[in-house]
Amino acid sequence: MKVYKSENAKKNILRTYDMLLEMWNVQKTEIDIPTTYGTTHVIMCGDENKPPLVLFHGVGDNSALMWLYNAKELSHHFRVFAIDTIGGPGKSCPNEKYNKDFDDIKWIDEVLMALTIDKINIAGTSNGAYLSQYYTLHRNEKVNKIVCMAGSIPISGSSPIKTMMKIFLPEALFPTKRNIDKLIQKMSGVNSAVFTDVPVIMEHYRWLLKGFNNMAMRHHKIINFTDEQVTALRDKALYLAGEADPFMVLGGKADLVQCKMNVQFFQDVGHGINHEISDEINSILIEYFK
Repeated sequence: MKVYKSENAKKNILRTYDMLLEMWNVQKTEIDIPTTYGTTHVIMCGDENKPPLVLFHGVGDNSALMWLYNAKELSHHFRVFAIDTIGGPGKSCPNEKYNKDFDDIKWIDEVLMALTIDKINIAGTSNGAYLSQYYTLHRNEKVNKIVCMAGSIPISGSSPIKTMMKIFLPEALFPTKRNIDKLIQKMSGVNSAVFTDVPVIMEHYRWLLKGFNNMAMRHHKIINFTDEQVTALRDKALYLAGEADPFMVLGGKADLVQCKMNVQFFQDVGHGINHEISDEINSILIEYFK
């Protein structure tokens, strides 16, 4: 599976990935774990004796960008494991077995087994929120609690791809500086400066839009949850979402309210909730998991 459109795109995405990772400003270790579907890259930080916290990022991004404003504070309270989703534009490398038979649960099981983690907490953003929920439903005994940021609960049967097209097009097709600024404004609330005022973020995001092959994520399927599964998540899941998040506006908020999930909505906050109000989100995660 070709993750990057060219070697030049790969080089620049990974170059700016490392620059963002340095900005975490925390002592960390990076490892590559062999799995059935290829190697999975994991960034670890925090005291090994602290409770484990697994982090899943969204589609079209990676751990270095996603947890830029969260990793340092979270590492004071947890042993953090930030996982680059296989098929995504990070440092995980899929092999020939990453195909239509790909199994998210088997993949995550193999990663956690290699990390020798048993009981975990999980936080995920966007598609990472879906992975957090999906894994909890299938491995309930392994998961204490989950926090789902900028992600809803899949019940409506609407197409995630169609929703993404409504939000990302046409700007993502022509990733000029002007269009990238416009797209970030569309995705964000009032605090879009946490992205636009940081040159390396803007450079990294431009290369992601230009050089990542979005089809590489197609083997991660979204499966709608049954009423019984929704009920099973209520006691373990906290949802954090921005009122200005276009994914919430286009149905995500309505689904969370309809399902009576444990959710907190934040006014003037967009899809980058854990960037836009990072201090508040960090405090909520720490309090909820501890």
